[in-house]
Amino acid sequence: MGDKIKIAFVTTVPITQWAFLRGQNAYMRERGFELHAISSPGPELDQLVRRDRVTAHPMAIARAIAPVSDLVALIRLILVLGRIRPSIVHLSTPKAALLGAIAAWVARVPIRIFLVRGLFTENARGPWRPLFRWLERLSARLCHTSICVAPSLLDFARAEGILGRGQGIVLAHGMSNGIDPERFDPAVVEAADLAARRPGPTGPSGATVIGFVGRLARDKGIADLFDAWNEVRDEFPDAVLLLVGPWEERDRVPQPVRRGLESDPRVVLVGGQHDVAPFYKCMSLFVYPSHGTEGFPNAPMEAASMALPVIAGRVVGCVDAVVDGVTGALVPPRDPRALAAAIRRYLKDPELRREHGRAGRERVVRDFRQELIWGALYQVYLQALKEGGPAQGQVGPRGRSAGPGPRGQGRLS
Repeated sequence: MGDKIKIAFVTTVPITQWAFLRGQNAYMRERGFELHAISSPGPELDQLVRRDRVTAHPMAIARAIAPVSDLVALIRLILVLGRIRPSIVHLSTPKAALLGAIAAWVARVPIRIFLVRGLFTENARGPWRPLFRWLERLSARLCHTSICVAPSLLDFARAEGILGRGQGIVLAHGMSNGIDPERFDPAVVEAADLAARRPGPTGPSGATVIGFVGRLARDKGIADLFDAWNEVRDEFPDAVLLLVGPWEERDRVPQPVRRGLESDPRVVLVGGQHDVAPFYKCMSLFVYPSHGTEGFPNAPMEAASMALPVIAGRVVGCVDAVVDGVTGALVPPRDPRALAAAIRRYLKDPELRREHGRAGRERVVRDFRQELIWGALYQVYLQALKEGGPAQGQVGPRGRSAGPGPRGQGRLS
């Protein structure tokens, strides 16, 4: 084999690569790629080096708009890419994608891939909307290929003119890294000990547990969940609300909502957790009332893999995660009464919970296994290298199938 083909992944913060390249890095490394991680410094970047044997290039990239530091980050990105000389640059998260696309274009990286996990344009209002639309369109235009993580996200990007008609693809059935159904398997995962976290009966045998996993933030619909919970809690005295995730500081929920949740003896707040599977095991149903900008959310799919029915907002990404009436229910965003009605329906009907939970797990196992996503992305890399990449270096499978390519969602952009 000749020199390895280099891929540089660029994200704003390292947790994105740590969480969403689990398994994928090893898959690509086994097929002959040399992996480089560019992001802000942090413990997850060090862990990524140890876990996936990538070469790290830490540099500060602010998440918020910061013209001076953004210019500094852009210059540093150009210099780092010039030093690495990757054949492929793989960009995701909005700020890193924009700066990385500009830097990779200046550094003449042969193949530039924009992984669209979500778009700020979706929820932007007023003058911010055309600005974000223009910036996200620029990121796409500077890249050879735009991969949307969900069919509905691809449709939205085309409708907004961020991608042209016929541009963009979706890998397999969607998602950025798929789901490991062996890791999220209700037959083998042991439930977390909720009794140690609140008094009284808890867990599947002692209570009906309504669960949420994710940032406790305004845009996740936590205030809507609070209102819906207050509407049903007295009707179902054995119900418990379990919230798994940290309080978000940048997009805070209203203080009365936070105080109400923290003071309710039937609400269990466990904070951020490294392993969330044991908490899914405690749940009877999963609720994800997001307002949008989800891309293709992981938590509803993890919950589905754990055979839980999922209630989610009818927004981009969530409409791909839930098959309404089959694996769960979709409700209008920002509508606590509709959310409460859906929760009430599942609390009253244990058989419906089991039916939709089974269907959700079957769908995950059939359509969203990680190897499907990895194989499709590998085919994108091979096609890009064949059509416009450098001649030096080799990549290829080592004794295993590469898996299917992108499904019929249009040509490469």
